Amino acid sequence: MPLGELPPSEEERTWRRRFASHANNRAWTLSEQASRTPQEDLDMLDAAHAAMHLWRAIGNDRNLALAELLLGQVHALLGSARFALPYAEAAHAYFTSNPSELCDLAISHAVLANAAHCAGNSALYEKSYRAASAFIAKLPDGDDKAIVEQTMSVVPKPEKHVDQC
Repeated sequence: MPLGELPPSEEERTWRRRFASHANNRAWTLSEQASRTPQEDLDMLDAAHAAMHLWRAIGNDRNLALAELLLGQVHALLGSARFALPYAEAAHAYFTSNPSELCDLAISHAVLANAAHCAGNSALYEKSYRAASAFIAKLPDGDDKAIVEQTMSVVPKPEKHVDQC
Protein backbone atom coordinates (compact mmCIF):
# COMPACT_ATOMS: atom_id res chain seq x y z
CA MET A 1 0.00 0.00 0.00
CA PRO A 2 1.44 3.41 -0.94
CA LEU A 3 2.68 5.62 1.87
CA GLY A 4 -0.11 7.69 3.40
CA GLU A 5 -2.89 5.60 1.87
CA LEU A 6 -5.51 4.23 4.22
CA PRO A 7 -6.36 0.54 4.15
CA PRO A 8 -9.54 -0.24 2.23
CA SER A 9 -12.80 -0.18 4.16
CA GLU A 10 -14.71 -3.42 4.62
CA GLU A 11 -17.18 -2.36 1.95
CA GLU A 12 -14.34 -1.60 -0.47
CA ARG A 13 -12.71 -4.94 0.33
CA THR A 14 -16.01 -6.70 -0.45
CA TRP A 15 -16.32 -4.93 -3.80
CA ARG A 16 -12.68 -5.55 -4.70
CA ARG A 17 -13.07 -9.22 -3.85
CA ARG A 18 -16.18 -9.42 -6.03
CA PHE A 19 -14.43 -7.67 -8.94
CA ALA A 20 -11.26 -9.73 -8.51
CA SER A 21 -13.25 -12.96 -8.57
CA HIS A 22 -15.17 -11.84 -11.65
CA ALA A 23 -11.98 -10.86 -13.51
CA ASN A 24 -10.29 -14.10 -12.44
CA ASN A 25 -13.21 -16.25 -13.61
CA ARG A 26 -13.49 -14.39 -16.91
CA ALA A 27 -9.79 -14.86 -17.68
CA TRP A 28 -9.83 -18.58 -16.75
CA THR A 29 -12.94 -19.17 -18.86
CA LEU A 30 -11.31 -17.56 -21.87
CA SER A 31 -8.03 -19.40 -21.24
CA GLU A 32 -9.80 -22.75 -21.41
CA GLN A 33 -11.31 -22.13 -24.85
CA ALA A 34 -9.77 -24.09 -27.71
CA SER A 35 -9.63 -20.88 -29.74
CA ARG A 36 -10.24 -17.21 -29.14
CA THR A 37 -10.69 -14.13 -31.26
CA PRO A 38 -8.07 -11.38 -31.02
CA GLN A 39 -10.56 -9.39 -28.91
CA GLU A 40 -11.01 -12.36 -26.56
CA ASP A 41 -7.21 -12.64 -26.24
CA LEU A 42 -7.11 -8.99 -25.20
CA ASP A 43 -10.04 -9.45 -22.80
CA MET A 44 -8.31 -12.49 -21.26
CA LEU A 45 -5.08 -10.57 -20.74
CA ASP A 46 -6.85 -7.52 -19.31
CA ALA A 47 -8.96 -9.65 -16.96
CA ALA A 48 -5.92 -11.56 -15.68
CA HIS A 49 -4.02 -8.36 -14.94
CA ALA A 50 -7.11 -6.79 -13.34
CA ALA A 51 -7.49 -9.80 -11.07
CA MET A 52 -3.84 -9.51 -9.96
CA HIS A 53 -4.21 -5.77 -9.37
CA LEU A 54 -7.30 -6.25 -7.23
CA TRP A 55 -5.94 -9.24 -5.28
CA ARG A 56 -2.75 -7.34 -4.48
CA ALA A 57 -4.79 -4.81 -2.53
CA ILE A 58 -6.90 -7.26 -0.50
CA GLY A 59 -5.74 -10.83 -1.08
CA ASN A 60 -3.67 -13.26 0.90
CA ASP A 61 -0.57 -15.10 -0.34
CA ARG A 62 -2.66 -17.89 -1.89
CA ASN A 63 -4.82 -15.36 -3.80
CA LEU A 64 -1.66 -13.76 -5.17
CA ALA A 65 -0.18 -17.13 -6.15
CA LEU A 66 -3.40 -18.04 -7.95
CA ALA A 67 -3.30 -14.69 -9.77
CA GLU A 68 0.33 -15.38 -10.77
CA LEU A 69 -0.73 -18.80 -11.98
CA LEU A 70 -3.44 -17.23 -14.11
CA LEU A 71 -1.01 -14.69 -15.53
CA GLY A 72 1.46 -17.46 -16.32
CA GLN A 73 -1.23 -19.37 -18.19
CA VAL A 74 -2.55 -16.36 -20.08
CA HIS A 75 0.89 -15.17 -21.15
CA ALA A 76 1.83 -18.71 -22.24
CA LEU A 77 -1.32 -18.97 -24.33
CA LEU A 78 -0.47 -15.64 -25.95
CA GLY A 79 3.11 -16.75 -26.67
CA SER A 80 4.79 -14.35 -24.26
CA ALA A 81 7.48 -16.50 -22.63
CA ARG A 82 9.15 -13.42 -21.14
CA PHE A 83 6.21 -13.07 -18.76
CA ALA A 84 4.70 -16.57 -18.73
CA LEU A 85 7.60 -18.45 -17.19
CA PRO A 86 8.37 -16.05 -14.30
CA TYR A 87 4.70 -15.88 -13.28
CA ALA A 88 4.29 -19.66 -13.54
CA GLU A 89 7.52 -20.33 -11.63
CA ALA A 90 6.57 -17.92 -8.82
CA ALA A 91 3.16 -19.52 -8.41
CA HIS A 92 4.61 -23.03 -8.61
CA ALA A 93 7.16 -22.15 -5.92
CA TYR A 94 4.35 -21.00 -3.65
CA PHE A 95 2.22 -24.11 -4.11
CA THR A 96 5.11 -26.56 -3.76
CA SER A 97 6.56 -24.89 -0.66
CA ASN A 98 3.28 -24.43 1.26
CA PRO A 99 0.57 -26.89 2.26
CA SER A 100 -1.54 -27.10 -0.91
CA GLU A 101 -4.50 -29.04 -2.19
CA LEU A 102 -3.91 -31.68 -4.86
CA CYS A 103 -5.86 -29.63 -7.39
CA ASP A 104 -3.64 -26.57 -6.75
CA LEU A 105 -0.53 -28.71 -7.26
CA ALA A 106 -1.96 -30.26 -10.42
CA ILE A 107 -2.88 -26.95 -12.00
CA SER A 108 0.42 -25.42 -10.91
CA HIS A 109 2.32 -28.15 -12.76
CA ALA A 110 0.01 -27.80 -15.79
CA VAL A 111 0.57 -24.06 -16.06
CA LEU A 112 4.31 -24.47 -15.50
CA ALA A 113 4.35 -27.02 -18.32
CA ASN A 114 2.55 -24.60 -20.61
CA ALA A 115 4.86 -21.72 -19.73
CA ALA A 116 7.95 -23.91 -20.14
CA HIS A 117 6.68 -25.07 -23.53
CA CYS A 118 6.14 -21.44 -24.54
CA ALA A 119 9.70 -20.63 -23.41
CA GLY A 120 11.19 -23.58 -25.27
CA ASN A 121 12.43 -25.26 -22.08
CA SER A 122 11.70 -28.85 -23.10
CA ALA A 123 13.12 -30.51 -19.98
CA LEU A 124 10.98 -28.42 -17.61
CA TYR A 125 8.00 -28.77 -19.93
CA GLU A 126 8.10 -32.56 -20.03
CA LYS A 127 8.82 -32.88 -16.30
CA SER A 128 5.95 -30.53 -15.40
CA TYR A 129 3.57 -32.17 -17.85
CA ARG A 130 4.26 -35.60 -16.34
CA ALA A 131 3.81 -34.21 -12.81
CA ALA A 132 0.53 -32.53 -13.75
CA SER A 133 -0.75 -35.78 -15.28
CA ALA A 134 0.23 -37.71 -12.15
CA PHE A 135 -1.56 -35.24 -9.86
CA ILE A 136 -4.65 -35.27 -12.09
CA ALA A 137 -4.76 -39.06 -11.86
CA LYS A 138 -4.83 -38.76 -8.05
CA LEU A 139 -7.75 -36.32 -8.01
CA PRO A 140 -11.13 -37.81 -7.21
CA ASP A 141 -13.74 -37.31 -9.90
CA GLY A 142 -15.58 -34.05 -9.45
CA ASP A 143 -15.38 -30.33 -10.06
CA ASP A 144 -11.69 -29.96 -9.15
CA LYS A 145 -10.64 -32.70 -11.56
CA ALA A 146 -12.81 -31.27 -14.34
CA ILE A 147 -11.30 -27.79 -13.84
CA VAL A 148 -7.72 -29.06 -13.95
CA GLU A 149 -8.43 -31.29 -16.95
CA GLN A 150 -9.94 -28.31 -18.78
CA THR A 151 -6.80 -26.29 -18.13
CA MET A 152 -4.62 -29.23 -19.15
CA SER A 153 -6.57 -29.57 -22.41
CA VAL A 154 -4.96 -26.39 -23.76
CA VAL A 155 -1.43 -27.42 -22.78
CA PRO A 156 0.38 -29.01 -25.74
CA LYS A 157 0.96 -32.73 -25.25
CA PRO A 158 4.53 -34.05 -25.43
CA GLU A 159 5.07 -36.12 -28.56
CA LYS A 160 5.74 -39.33 -26.63
CA HIS A 161 3.20 -38.70 -23.84
CA VAL A 162 0.81 -41.53 -23.09
CA ASP A 163 -2.39 -40.02 -21.72
CA GLN A 164 -2.89 -41.14 -18.12
CA CYS A 165 -6.23 -39.45 -17.49
